[in-house]
Amino acid sequence: MTAYDRLDAWIASHFDEEVRFLQELVRVPTDTPPGHNAPHAERTAELLQAMGLQAEKHPVPDAEVKAHGLQSITNLIVRRRYGEGRTVALNAHGDVVPPGEGWTHDPYGGEIADGRIYGRAAAVSKSDFASFTFAVRALESLQAPLKGGVELHFTYDEEMGGELGPGWLLKNRLTRPDLMIAAGFSYEVVTAHNGCLQMEVTVHGKMAHAAIPDTGVDALQGAVQILNALYAQNALYKQVTSKVAGIRHPYLNVGRIEGGTNTNVVPGKVAFKLDRRMIPEENPQEVEANIRQVIAAAAKEFPGITVEIRRLLLANALQPLPGNQPLVAALQKHGKAVFGEDIPAMGTPLYTDVRLYGEAGIPGVIYGAGPRTVLESHAKRADERLELADLRRATQVVARTLYDLLA
Repeated sequence: MTAYDRLDAWIASHFDEEVRFLQELVRVPTDTPPGHNAPHAERTAELLQAMGLQAEKHPVPDAEVKAHGLQSITNLIVRRRYGEGRTVALNAHGDVVPPGEGWTHDPYGGEIADGRIYGRAAAVSKSDFASFTFAVRALESLQAPLKGGVELHFTYDEEMGGELGPGWLLKNRLTRPDLMIAAGFSYEVVTAHNGCLQMEVTVHGKMAHAAIPDTGVDALQGAVQILNALYAQNALYKQVTSKVAGIRHPYLNVGRIEGGTNTNVVPGKVAFKLDRRMIPEENPQEVEANIRQVIAAAAKEFPGITVEIRRLLLANALQPLPGNQPLVAALQKHGKAVFGEDIPAMGTPLYTDVRLYGEAGIPGVIYGAGPRTVLESHAKRADERLELADLRRATQVVARTLYDLLA
């Protein structure tokens, strides 16, 4: 048997254990908001300890957590050193959006049905807590001479931008890997992704009785004026195309709006939150300046309103670094061998906290357990699920890749 055969065999013989590990992770909620995620880190550390993997616990100070509108974060690092050489980090995030409605399976049940595991974060990305952990265990089962080391980074701030997850670990010099793989899907190696700008726009008018509306200033009508101007930008964004495969053009979405006090009152205040996805070729500062200009110009067309604009998030795009080639080559080679098809290297219109490793000069890619598309995974929708076959095969690909990089 080759080393690859032995890795595959170990993963197959321990796969039931891997699935149970993932079930336990799904059963501890990590809804963000509210972002009370330290209990999940504690449970993860317990489960890792039972496997002989000691997790360092790095709690983020309460003041920093609360300043970001969250409740608790404890990030985990597992360090495995085998000898002199490069360190490869494997990062997955445990925080997720709340489950929402429409589930036919318990979002925290980790139920198995028709060859799939169901639950919030079953696919994104508690699945890669499992795939990365068992890939490392499979690697160590070989008892082969290795160089360098592996680190598991399990963090809890991806949904809010990552500054208190990987960003916090890097800023506080708790880690400095040479290469990194972040949680992703199994049928592509992602080397670049979009950036994201999120802003809150508050439109102030003047409340008045609905029977005498002319005595007030309708903040909702003012907001509609601004929204129409912003939506008009989407038609223009389609004319800006990216040269990165897998990424098309910029776009803007308004995901939340609230305001007013009652049906018989002219609304004096309306607030909405927008999300502007930026292709890797765009300059984030220029994008933000343009949106502010569009809002200001539209507001001038509706006398009497005033507008406040607050930046909520600025996540830069992930730019591919030249040093990521060993990762890309190994993942593609073993992905083809295990899945029986070519695994393309490409970009994604999503944004992730992987960019923070890239900004620190650490070459990285996105790869892990998951289907061909986000849509298939039901991530951020009801009945999020993961094919167990993809979990097993992705674990094999990551284990083989680690062996190539460290043997």
